[in-house]
Amino acid sequence: MKAIIPVAGVGTRLRPHTFSQPKVLLNVAGKPIIGHIMDKLIAAGIDEAIVIVGYLGNMVEEWLLTHYTIKFTFVYQSDLLGLAHAIWMCKPNIIDNEPLFIILGDTIFDADLDSVLKSPFSTLGVKKVDDPRRFGVAITDGNKILKLVEKPDTPVSNLAIVGLYFLPQSKSLFATIDHLIDNKIKTKGEYQLTDALQLMIEGGEKFTTFPVSGWYDCGKPDTLLSTNKILLQNNTTTKDYPSCIIVDPVFIADNAIIKNAIIGPNATIGEDSVITDAIIRDSIIGSEAKVIHIMLSHSIVGSNASITGNPHEISVGDYSEIQMG
Repeated sequence: MKAIIPVAGVGTRLRPHTFSQPKVLLNVAGKPIIGHIMDKLIAAGIDEAIVIVGYLGNMVEEWLLTHYTIKFTFVYQSDLLGLAHAIWMCKPNIIDNEPLFIILGDTIFDADLDSVLKSPFSTLGVKKVDDPRRFGVAITDGNKILKLVEKPDTPVSNLAIVGLYFLPQSKSLFATIDHLIDNKIKTKGEYQLTDALQLMIEGGEKFTTFPVSGWYDCGKPDTLLSTNKILLQNNTTTKDYPSCIIVDPVFIADNAIIKNAIIGPNATIGEDSVITDAIIRDSIIGSEAKVIHIMLSHSIVGSNASITGNPHEISVGDYSEIQMG
């Protein structure tokens, strides 16, 4: 089965980290965000993926082709005109009326995809949220969807559409997106996938929902760290680090160098990083970073960055160098 994964966004809320790499390649719990997604898709039987790239897309292509052997097709979206527009650009790569699974490229999730991909009906992943105004929402009768609303100003449902969509027949989806684009129908300035799906419902197609038990936000530094903490919960350290104290859960890359340090809990240490005379907890340290003579908490240190001194909480992009007295 074929999946569509849009990853063309710039990731402005995660700057400075996204100045030098796309958001989906940021490390969380030992692998890039998109790595967590691909592992779940492949485990569910997805054997082909159309990846919609844009900003720093060559880095996404290289990483995926290096780490996975399924078939990839890369579609470049230069104008960010909305999610429906991104999906519409994949139309030449869709055969007849084949089934599609669409997943947003920054959506790390826990859900039973095996049953979802066997559904005879179009079905959307949903989760109850406290503030539905930030999301597209589903109004339902049981698990049958009656109406979809994109980011309602007045809350009409607390069931957020969390970025997982299965359509057993894709032809009608592209027909409704064609209608939006031909008639320049936008919501909040963009062609919305929610609007295209709503047109399908109004045309008589049955939509259902499926529960997403875990939905982990990676859109901001604080939520990236929260997701890192959640995903590390089952990690335990087996390697011995002399003169160090390791407080699980942590992820430490096999080739990282750790000396005279206390690592954890809830810390991710990237490949080829060097940690010396340091205390690091609730933090993400990128690959080839150097962290020396410092205590860090609730911090993100980019790849190839060098940090020394005594700050307690920082967010430093790739190739930065900071010395604190």
